[in-house]
Amino acid sequence: MRLLTSNAKIVLRDLGLLVQVVSLMAFLSVGVALAFGEYFAIGPLLITVGISLVVGLGLYFGFRGAGETTLAHGLIIAAVGWLSVSLLGALPFYLIARQPQVGSIPTVAHFAEPLNALFEAVSGYTATGLTMALRPEELPRTLQWWRSFMEWIGGVGVIVLTLTVVAGPRAHLLYYAEARQEKIHPSIRSTVRTIWWIYLLYTGVSILLLRAAGMPWWDAVNHGMTGIATGGFSTRSGSIGSYGSLALELVLLPVMVLGALSFAVHYQLLRERKPRVIWADGQSRWLLLLLMGGLALLALENLLHLRLPALEGLRRSSFQWVSALTTTGFQTADICRWSEAAKLLLTLAMVLGGAAGSTAGGIKLIRTIVLVRGLRWRLRKLISPPDVLVKFRLGGHSLTDEEATSRLVDAALLLLLWGLFLALGVLILLHLVPSEYSLSDVLFEVASAQSNVGLSVGITHPELPELAKLILCFSMWIGRLEIIPVLMLLRSLFVGLD
Repeated sequence: MRLLTSNAKIVLRDLGLLVQVVSLMAFLSVGVALAFGEYFAIGPLLITVGISLVVGLGLYFGFRGAGETTLAHGLIIAAVGWLSVSLLGALPFYLIARQPQVGSIPTVAHFAEPLNALFEAVSGYTATGLTMALRPEELPRTLQWWRSFMEWIGGVGVIVLTLTVVAGPRAHLLYYAEARQEKIHPSIRSTVRTIWWIYLLYTGVSILLLRAAGMPWWDAVNHGMTGIATGGFSTRSGSIGSYGSLALELVLLPVMVLGALSFAVHYQLLRERKPRVIWADGQSRWLLLLLMGGLALLALENLLHLRLPALEGLRRSSFQWVSALTTTGFQTADICRWSEAAKLLLTLAMVLGGAAGSTAGGIKLIRTIVLVRGLRWRLRKLISPPDVLVKFRLGGHSLTDEEATSRLVDAALLLLLWGLFLALGVLILLHLVPSEYSLSDVLFEVASAQSNVGLSVGITHPELPELAKLILCFSMWIGRLEIIPVLMLLRSLFVGLD
């Protein structure tokens, strides 16, 4: 331990708190195994509890005397933390797949390959939804639950769950490090607890609405959890399309949209009970406008290309557009058969994503708003006389030139990094996937991973080359963390924090 730097000790101490989340999740999941008589899953879950608890407590108490956490530490903790919980979260998949009672089932057997188990865990905790389970209905109920539980926790964030018991300056830094900035209350811990109460309420309502629409109770529980988490894991191989139910799709449309709205907006909505709260918020307004405008374009494209009856084309286009823009990832259509233009429209929707402060992925609408308004602001400054003050308004507030420039630089930098990593992922994956997939297919799949969506044109598959699986895992990881924590981790490894 003496060989470790003070910075490493701080990171390891706080990492010890995060990994204990997996032990709690696995312990609670034992109840599911008991309820369904899947006793073969109890051992693997308890092993996960034991390993996570030993690692977590060992790190926390072993380095409890480490110094104060800074923002740089928080960013590294976030990056390493998401990898760590994914590694531990892969254990139930891997260990259950090696049980003789279920190991012969093809879908389960795929998880006996460690990389497939890791892929599923990364996809789960990042609330992405790309999967190695070709027929999830063949999975034991315990693994179906474990997939949904990971996405439900990952939708809000592992760090956000941990912060329910952490107070002080460290809580603020870890909260910010997980790409969250909104505050409902002055205290971060109070904000986090309010977020979880809202999340629990919406999850319960989603489950009841799905059941009322005809979905079986077990499926309703799983889809209610992954829907509000904008995750996308399903208990059916055909996702929502396998039910063939218009009623279920109509229920899920508002559930997905609610998941893509900021928790701060939900708090206001629940307090004031006035729908106009949604329209008054800039991000929410943009989301609604994009939902309507993009849907019109996609529906027109599909009507011309697929030549479906008007209502059927509108139905499929509506669900997939909402699923893409909210980054949920539920599917009702075979997107692989759609036109290149339709795929590119969905790719754009996935990249834009939902509101900051929600469970959605993508680059977040607030950054799009900043860039669009920033462009208008810069053009107005260019054509205005030097002595005229041109205001930059955002969220009902006027920013100074320095504040406006800072917000623009931050948004542009993230967009640049996001684009560079997307291009890199596409370039590598093009050399690894079968030749039947076009450039737009590969772009779609990588964007889906990096935006934490989960829609697929069929590229994600257990037989995918190992390097391709790792590339998609990397894309999901950096997308969930919004890149900066990953860059800080890499910098610390090669240069250090000083």
